[in-house]
Amino acid sequence: MAVKTKDESIGMPRLLSLSLTGGGDWYMHPFRKGCVFMAYKSVNDVQERLEQAGYIPSREIATVIFLAQATQKPVLIEGPAGVGKTELAKAVARSLDRELIRLQCYEGLDEAKALYEWEYAKQLLYTQMVKDRINDIISSTATLAQAVDQIAAQEDAFFSDRFIQPRPLLQAISSEKPVVLLLDEVDKSDPEFEAFLLELLSDFQVSIPELGTRKAIKIPFVLLTSNNYRDMSDALKRRCVHLYIDYPARDTEIAIVRLKIPDIEESLCAVLVDAIRKIRTLDLKKSPSISETLDWAQSLLALQIHELSPEVVSETLNVICKYQIDMEKVRKNMNRVVT
Repeated sequence: MAVKTKDESIGMPRLLSLSLTGGGDWYMHPFRKGCVFMAYKSVNDVQERLEQAGYIPSREIATVIFLAQATQKPVLIEGPAGVGKTELAKAVARSLDRELIRLQCYEGLDEAKALYEWEYAKQLLYTQMVKDRINDIISSTATLAQAVDQIAAQEDAFFSDRFIQPRPLLQAISSEKPVVLLLDEVDKSDPEFEAFLLELLSDFQVSIPELGTRKAIKIPFVLLTSNNYRDMSDALKRRCVHLYIDYPARDTEIAIVRLKIPDIEESLCAVLVDAIRKIRTLDLKKSPSISETLDWAQSLLALQIHELSPEVVSETLNVICKYQIDMEKVRKNMNRVVT
């Protein structure tokens, strides 16, 4: 038994199960048939649960994650490398208590490595084991054509689920439980693979020539990350909710460092973050991201540094800068970094 009500926060009809004791609500989906189970109850709930999972989101990030759940659309996360795009996907999985299935994209990636692959060795082994049965199959045939037809009628036995090796995409839509699917650094894949993804991202289904179309048993929570290695197509962007994660505000970055490295002194943490933010204003080949901030904080903690000085910064620049030219530029502008 259920009662329809209206949730003003997202403007969607809500279907409340009277037997539901907690963990989410049901909503009528505006575009798809049926209802959507909302594990996140509100934007505030997203923020709280991501923080409990070790990720400090901005209000914008929490809103996008909530709306992606409400609309059942993938999230395309763009931004500089190291700002926490992949970590957000991991935090979403932890906050929802779901398995994270990750596909690391790269140039040359094809559907055989992303979707499925036939276990040819297993097929060959089974062929050898049942070859004695071939005489029984063709014994009633009178011509070669009839024999071929009889053998062809058995081909489904070797192109079935028994011999298929599912890769991340097929694992995600075949899972009996809802999962979080991360397509990491999708911008590094080829345009052909991006086009292949469109069916999955729009209809949550994939086509396997030998087996037909496979629809998702449980619609996964899909997140794609991009470092802007190349522009993504408009077709892919239309199917996603877009999110751009930039370097965080000062207070947020301090909170992240304090969360990840709780032993660091509060005063050192503030000075460290200020120094990182000043380094980012320099025209570097690669500006330090959140990951470098955390590495630097951990390094200073290991060196038992309590105060940041030009000497300390110069000695530990290898942790922050990834190019020699950047290190030289920071050293030349040391008076701007540490005052």
